[in-house]
Amino acid sequence: MRCMVIVKATAETEAGVMPSEALLTAMGKFNEELAKAGVMLAGEGVKPSSQGVRVRFAGTQRMVTDGPFAETKELVAGFWLWQVKSLDEAIAWLKRAPFEDGAEVEIRPLFEAEDFGEAFTPEEREREARLREQLATRP
Repeated sequence: MRCMVIVKATAETEAGVMPSEALLTAMGKFNEELAKAGVMLAGEGVKPSSQGVRVRFAGTQRMVTDGPFAETKELVAGFWLWQVKSLDEAIAWLKRAPFEDGAEVEIRPLFEAEDFGEAFTPEEREREARLREQLATRP
């Protein structure tokens, strides 16, 4: 199963406080372990919401709101995409992560083709396969 591991923002990450050298080193080692085990597919930190926007859809209108956004606990500071055998395996990996006190991280399974049943027609399956192939060959 694939899952997204979502690192929640804190007051510090929203203020643009960068991690310490020690934390960067520890996280780099953890990421290397994930990669060597074939678990990590991708992972990045994201800049504070003050540097982002939200786009709200209402019919044909698109409303853009500049950050920062008020509810820190609802914001994302970073993410991983992992390939694991189960949610339990993802939890076990995450428990090894070198986060500091107060960190909150969410694990969310990704939808797979079989989750959509008959609505995911053979034509849509082919389209999805072509898209994945195109993305995999990007430099």
